[in-house]
Amino acid sequence: MSGTLSPREVFQQLIEGIAEGRYTELSELYAEDAVVETVFEPVGPRRIEGRAALKERFAQVAAGSPVELTPVNVGVRETDDAEVIVAEFDYRVHHRVTGRKFESANVQVLRVRDGLIVGSRDYHDHLALIVAGGNLPDQVAALENAYNVVRD
Repeated sequence: MSGTLSPREVFQQLIEGIAEGRYTELSELYAEDAVVETVFEPVGPRRIEGRAALKERFAQVAAGSPVELTPVNVGVRETDDAEVIVAEFDYRVHHRVTGRKFESANVQVLRVRDGLIVGSRDYHDHLALIVAGGNLPDQVAALENAYNVVRD
């Protein structure tokens, strides 16, 4: 039996690491040249390239994330491509600053090669997290700025 983890096993390690708040370790699950796309990220990077950039991003999350995430309703589907899985799950979210608790939907399409994530397209409900933090007005202003919206 090979010591290389399957895509399903890699996803399981990823989601467990997030649930346990072990963000600083998560970059080790990614290949050196991995690409992560957060397709519905309203403001901020929608594409992160390389393990080093992911390590930096995870360090930022570890240093300042106000949320606790508990995965529930996890379903993993294998595809006709042995490297690709589709994971559907919810996070039970507890926002430590506002005290709000809710569930947030997620879908991740992962490509895993030789036991490392080489690509990920992540579809998370970022808006729910923004609302829970009470940051919607700031995000709307940032979106208007990003899209050069001019008000009359």
